[in-house]
Amino acid sequence: MRRAILRIAIASLAMLTCSLVQARPVSYTGGWTLIEVANRASTAGLVHYSPTHNFSVGLRHEWQREDDVKLTAIQPTLLVKRWFGREYQGNFYLTGGLGTATDESPNNLGSDTGTFVGVMADWETRTLFVSYEARFLEQGTLGNHSMHAARFGWAPYAGDTGELHTWLMLEIDRRGHFDDKTSVTPLLRFFKGPALLELGYNLTDPSPLVNFAYRF
Repeated sequence: MRRAILRIAIASLAMLTCSLVQARPVSYTGGWTLIEVANRASTAGLVHYSPTHNFSVGLRHEWQREDDVKLTAIQPTLLVKRWFGREYQGNFYLTGGLGTATDESPNNLGSDTGTFVGVMADWETRTLFVSYEARFLEQGTLGNHSMHAARFGWAPYAGDTGELHTWLMLEIDRRGHFDDKTSVTPLLRFFKGPALLELGYNLTDPSPLVNFAYRF
């Protein structure tokens, strides 16, 4: 299992790059981050605290809209490796979660333990990036889900510190439990200082994407 995860990480880092100041899953030592994510599959909120520069722990609440299942979990994330170059930076993270999933649909299937594991990788310059994320979720009687997502982006200008930064991005995701397993979402990313906003629309499975993050 460990070797398989390492192979995924190496392949991802060879292929992918990401935005210089995206909403990182690990902040600076003593920092708090608020993250909201809404896409074709779910709406989720995460608040995490970073006691060290390479580890964060937070509370995640997620609504899986298709199944009408709500998951509340503790989510730790570890920054395994960071690479620096003259004009680039790369990162590799491992994350997971443990909590309770509850069926809110008319089926009333009750609650079960929810667990997930995931990997995230990025490599970035000031104007180009690609990123990769995978997550594997188990919820017992309430269903198991897998997700893979890659992003490719370009910044039309390289903004200075404190200025508004703009990115044009394309996200390709694959979710095995959906009828449209693979989908494409073009989106815009804006960030300035500690705030980040993403707006997009899924062309394959028509639905909006709205993500927001703020670092304290």
